[in-house]
Amino acid sequence: MDKIKLGFAPTRRFVFSKEDAYKYKGLIRDQIESFGLDIEIVDLEGINDEGLLYNRAEEPQVIKRFRDAGVDALFFPHCNFGTEDIVARVAQAIDKPVLLWGPRDEAPLENGMRLRDTQCGMFATGKVLRRFNVPFTYITNSAVDSHVFERGFKNFIGAANVVKRFKELRILQISTRPSDFWSVICNEGELLEKFGIQIHPVTLDDVKQRTLRVEKTDSPELDEAIKYIKDTLDWSEVGDEHVRRIASLKVAMKQMADETSSSAIAIQCWSTLQDIIGIMPCLANAILTDEQIPVTCETDIHGAITSIMVQAATLNTSPTFFADITVRHPENPNGELLFHCGNFPVSLSEEEKPKLKRHFLFEDHSPGTHEGKIKGGDMTIARFDGDHGEYSIFLGKAKGIEGPYSRGSYVWVEVNDWPLWEETLVKGPYIHHSTGIHANVIPVIYEACQYIPGLKPDPVDPTEQEIKSWLRGSDINK
Repeated sequence: MDKIKLGFAPTRRFVFSKEDAYKYKGLIRDQIESFGLDIEIVDLEGINDEGLLYNRAEEPQVIKRFRDAGVDALFFPHCNFGTEDIVARVAQAIDKPVLLWGPRDEAPLENGMRLRDTQCGMFATGKVLRRFNVPFTYITNSAVDSHVFERGFKNFIGAANVVKRFKELRILQISTRPSDFWSVICNEGELLEKFGIQIHPVTLDDVKQRTLRVEKTDSPELDEAIKYIKDTLDWSEVGDEHVRRIASLKVAMKQMADETSSSAIAIQCWSTLQDIIGIMPCLANAILTDEQIPVTCETDIHGAITSIMVQAATLNTSPTFFADITVRHPENPNGELLFHCGNFPVSLSEEEKPKLKRHFLFEDHSPGTHEGKIKGGDMTIARFDGDHGEYSIFLGKAKGIEGPYSRGSYVWVEVNDWPLWEETLVKGPYIHHSTGIHANVIPVIYEACQYIPGLKPDPVDPTEQEIKSWLRGSDINK
């Protein structure tokens, strides 16, 4: 994945201390570089002697620099009061997510003079950004080395990555939805018109022919996939020829995704595929998902969109897992089983050598499912969905718990209020499919939604007010 490019445009105003503004530009730059995020910073050095945004005559140069660099987001730290009109014009011209923040002011000098008035300037800039119809993210006025600033900055970068991946999203659709799955119907034209999401359809025969061609080769890609399966899984219940075919399917889907510039795949995983190539795609799906190309079952386009958003919220550092929300825990009233046939990433497995098996539901028992329990811990559960032209994303936090053994890939989780979750999922535009990830990405996705017109965040835990309070840093003293 390419890095997020951040346009760094520290701003000052002529009536306050130029020297202090310049000092804080450096302090802020050093601080954000210390956060360890894999981002590229595009600054204003060379446009003027200060590398600060204040001269209205330099506006065209600033815009050109950010456009030429292809920045994905803009950060306007107010190093003193700031120049609100040029901030707004640059932000409107670039049309990317905007971060507004300024370091907390010191006490006035002994003579009563103030050096920066940063907070006051942000009030002005916020109003002007609204006048220019520019959505923006705001971090509470706080010290450069504060946890509030660090939390807000990291959350913004995650949100910018979600927006970037969402707006360039293309999904490789392998065949139509299974005829019994009316719940995964989507409006392809509306997704394109409303969000710019592109879908590239191919047939199961296309995949079959590519898989069989790959299988006959001795390519490094295929050798690597076979080695991964044999080294990582217990494949004693299936034949060597099945391992090779599963690996060939994985390579074939990866090639087709690369050739079509698709970042996710939605596949009709049953029941035709096993009839035509003799395997289930579950393990191939799992391996690709571990490689940051999430694959969703039953040709679930909305599920693929969810997976890309959730994955992007971690800056593409954690794999997702695509699950059915299936049955309630037999003892815990807030417990639920997250399950699918055998497609959860192998890296999430609790077992040292998870088992490669034959599918347990179908009569032909085709091989290709990777079964076993995955690790618990804290998770986010999400679902992008919509109908009647309205779209939202369900968001909730869950925690792994103990529960009965189940076939397939699975994990039992506990949530805050299962009846609330169930009602929201049934009555909202959602279905039984969800995307999970072992990270708290709810504030990131919540923030990203303001930059995606037509998409509403729908959090059940935490609530919207709790998310806003967290983003303000109300729980942090420093």
